[in-house]
Amino acid sequence: MARRVVRTAISLEPEVLASLDEWVRGRNSRSRSDAIRFLVRGATSANSLADPGADAVGTVMVLYDHRSPYVQRRLTAAQHRWGDHIRSSSHVHLEGDVCLEVMILVGQRREVERAAEDLRGVKGVSQGDFLLASPGTAGGRTGHHHPHPAPSRREKEPAAPVVSRTGRSRSSR
Repeated sequence: MARRVVRTAISLEPEVLASLDEWVRGRNSRSRSDAIRFLVRGATSANSLADPGADAVGTVMVLYDHRSPYVQRRLTAAQHRWGDHIRSSSHVHLEGDVCLEVMILVGQRREVERAAEDLRGVKGVSQGDFLLASPGTAGGRTGHHHPHPAPSRREKEPAAPVVSRTGRSRSSR
């Protein structure tokens, strides 16, 4: 279903208009109007995300060397802590021994941010980035509406195996 569009006019200095036109060409927008709608949605999304309880979506990207001790185990444990918020993840093997993992998160802004910080902070992660948005700017919702207890500090990191004097591995918990 097509949305109704209201025409309006704006006044811009010539340099600002030239910058807008350059930006429109660079992002392959269909028109100035399309580009301005994109900018306005971004600004209104940021405004709606000022509320820590706002409906939010996010993506977390982490890079790590899979040879780093226990990084995969720690990352999996972190993903399980936030399992109610992670809708999808994708794991890609890059050249060398580097892996890229991207996770899609949903929930209240405060929960999504805490999950992202937890995931990016896993010991062994070399680099991580996070992008947050409001699904409302596209007319949607996450459908995520129930409360969750915060993960306890005890659950934060999985126990690393302890090697006994005999060289055998045993769990430290």
